[in-house]
Amino acid sequence: MGFANGFVPFKLSKNENMLSKLFGWGKKKGTDDQTPEPTFSFGRYSDNNKTILQVDRWTDAENNFKEKKVYESIDAFFSYLRDTSTDNVIYERNANEGRFELFQGSKKVKGFFNDKKLEAEVTLARMPQPSVPVMRRLLEMNFNLYYSRFALDSDRLCMRFDSSIETASPSKLYYGLKELATRADKQDDLLTQDFSVLEVTDTEHVDEIAIAEKEIKYEHLQKWIQETLDTIATVDADKFSGGIAYLLLTLVYRIDFLISPEGSLLNDLEKISGIFFKKDDRQPVEKNRDMIEEFKKVQAKTKEEVFKNLFRSKYTFAIVAPQPHKTIADSINGSNQNMYWYRDNNYPYFANQIIEYGISFSQYSYSMPKVITELFLLYMRINYPDYFIALGFNTIYYDAGRKVFNANLVIEKIKSIQEQWRTRYPKMDFKVNNLRFDSLLNFNHSFSTEIEFLNMDSK
Repeated sequence: MGFANGFVPFKLSKNENMLSKLFGWGKKKGTDDQTPEPTFSFGRYSDNNKTILQVDRWTDAENNFKEKKVYESIDAFFSYLRDTSTDNVIYERNANEGRFELFQGSKKVKGFFNDKKLEAEVTLARMPQPSVPVMRRLLEMNFNLYYSRFALDSDRLCMRFDSSIETASPSKLYYGLKELATRADKQDDLLTQDFSVLEVTDTEHVDEIAIAEKEIKYEHLQKWIQETLDTIATVDADKFSGGIAYLLLTLVYRIDFLISPEGSLLNDLEKISGIFFKKDDRQPVEKNRDMIEEFKKVQAKTKEEVFKNLFRSKYTFAIVAPQPHKTIADSINGSNQNMYWYRDNNYPYFANQIIEYGISFSQYSYSMPKVITELFLLYMRINYPDYFIALGFNTIYYDAGRKVFNANLVIEKIKSIQEQWRTRYPKMDFKVNNLRFDSLLNFNHSFSTEIEFLNMDSK
C-alpha cells in the first residue's frame, strides 16, 4: 500500500531547498540557532479566548444597558469585542456620537451611532451595470437573514444592520454585527465568483502573503490530496468505505487548519465536508465518490486560482460556536475507538488519519480554547514536519525520515503551553509521562488521549 506506514520521507523538495538557500529556512534548532520561528496563525479564528477583563466588560455592557446608560454600554461592548493581539476593532466616541470599524476576513464593517440610532454597513462588491440575476440572488438570501439585509447604494452592493439607540442592547449588537460580518465575509467571494458583472472592492486591509509561502502551501495542498487519493486507490471502496470517509474528511480539516484558505477555496472545503454530513439516504460509498470528485476539482485548480485565496486577515467573530470540552473529548474517543481495527490489521496510515480526525474535526467545527489549538498545532508539527520546515520553523520535534522523536523538546513544549494557560485553566494537567515515543502511531494515540482527559474547567 502506498504510504502504508504513515510516515512522510524527511526530505525537502527542490522548491523548498531553493527557499532554504534564499531565506535560511529548514535549519534544525541547535545550541547556536536562536532564529525566532515564524508567527503564522493556523486554523479558524476562535473568539472563545476572551480574557477575564473582556468578560467583565460584557457584564459592564449588560448592567449599563439595564441602567439606561446606553453609551457606556456601547463603550463596554466594543471593549469586549476588541482582540488586542490583532487590533480587530477601531472605536471612538464623543458624547452621544461615535464611530467604529470591525474586521472580518476580507470584509470591513463600518458604523456610527448618535442619540437616535446605530447603523453598520459592509461593502460586498461593485456592480457597474444593473444585473437581474444578482438582485434575484440577494432577494432570496434576504429571507435567511435575521438582523441584517442586502442593499444597493448607487453601484455598491452592501449589507446593512441598524437599531434604534434605545434598543441597542449588547446581545442585539453582538448577534446583529456577527450576522452582518460573517455573512458578508462569505458572500462577497461567492458573489464575485458567480457573477462576472461584479467587481471586488474594499479589501485594502487584507494582508498579502509572500509568493514563496503561497508556493509552499500550493505544493502541499497538491501533495496531500494526491497522497490521500493514491492510498484510497489501494483498498476496496466498499469494504473500506468507513476508513476512506475518515481519510477524506481529515484531509478537509488538515487543509483548513494548516493552509488556512479563504474565499472560494474555503467554500470548496465546506462543500466537501457537507457532502458526507448531509442527511440523506445515500450510502458512504456514494458520498466518498462525490467527495473524491470534488477533491479532484480542487486539485485541478491553477496555481493562480489557489493563490487568490491565500491571504491573511483579521477577525472579530468565529463562524462556529464553542462547545464544552466533553464534546471534544467524545470526538477524540470515538475516533480512537474506530482506529483500533486499522491498527491491529496493519493499516497504520488509516489509523493515524483516524486519530487526527478526532481533534481536527473539533478544530474545524467548534470555536476552540486557544490552549487546545496550541496543543493541536504541536501535534500537526510532529505529523507534518516537512511542511513546517518549508515554512521556516526550525524546531524539529520528529524526524520522519529516521522515525525518531526529540522527546525532550516535545515535553518541554507541552509544559510551556500548560504554564502559559495555568491561570485560566488551573486544573488542566497534560500527563507527559503517559506519552509513547516508540512509534508515530503510538504517540498520536497517547497524545490525543491526554487531550481527551484534560480538565478544562476555567477559573
